[in-house]
Amino acid sequence: MTVIVRDFRPQDAEGFARIRRLSLPFMLFTAESIAYDVAHAHPEAHFQPLVAEKDGELIGTAQVGLVYDSPQPGQGYLNVFVHPERQGHGAGSLLVRTAEERLAVLGSTKLFAWVLDAPANRAFAEKRGYRASRSAHFLRLDLANGTLPPRQALPPDVELRSGADFADDPRPLFALDAEALADEPSDIAHEFTDYEAWLRETWNHPLLSHELTTVALVDGHLAAFSAARTDGATRYGTVMTGTGRAFRGRGLAKLAKNDSLHRARAAGYTEAFTGNDSGNGPMLAINDWFGYEVCATEVCHVREFH
Repeated sequence: MTVIVRDFRPQDAEGFARIRRLSLPFMLFTAESIAYDVAHAHPEAHFQPLVAEKDGELIGTAQVGLVYDSPQPGQGYLNVFVHPERQGHGAGSLLVRTAEERLAVLGSTKLFAWVLDAPANRAFAEKRGYRASRSAHFLRLDLANGTLPPRQALPPDVELRSGADFADDPRPLFALDAEALADEPSDIAHEFTDYEAWLRETWNHPLLSHELTTVALVDGHLAAFSAARTDGATRYGTVMTGTGRAFRGRGLAKLAKNDSLHRARAAGYTEAFTGNDSGNGPMLAINDWFGYEVCATEVCHVREFH
């Protein structure tokens, strides 16, 4: 039978997550997190995942939407992954074509797609008019068998707290996250101003661990943080580590991340993952100090409609 592409349905969550895990084993996905992302996406994002199906089996996925929080209009994204053992049936091509049609109707003039840095994947993107842009690394740390740097003594004006300590009022964390994100290397500029959207998409996300997220305070002021996600089993990931502009250069992000890593290992997590833009030298140096090793690289590809 032929491959068909259709909209994601709630009952697809487990199959969608399985394909994403097989394609990107260094990122955290669960059926619950996929379903949550779909149900709580910002209306202006027009987030509509697609699935490719053959003989009743899900063989491909696409995350499709608009970059609603950018000051530049008309930017869309599509991230397509096909089950590693079901490639060659045309699912990827059909997912891309369907996603592009959807995004064009929504007014997109510039599309972004992350592509794993392998010759076949890059050729697939380039054949469809996408040009390579910046790259990013996935990194892995063996928490079970590796050796973490010891905890460092804190300066007298620095205190480390858990994200759970801010459950009653996470707004200060939102402000710190927004400031750090604004300075992240990226092809897309973001304006992180919607607190309610941040609550839905970040703070209340089912993968976020408030307990393993660490916040560094200087004289009581929020200064740096390392946000942690887990799959609830053995895998842990830091999805954002950042420092407020006024507090940079003091090693606070390293202190926060080291604390989170030690607590994750104590809680029984055996693998730690993170990701870095390949041009983010300071963060790559920090992760090298922890013992992370690059396990894969992906390249952002861009296509513009004229």
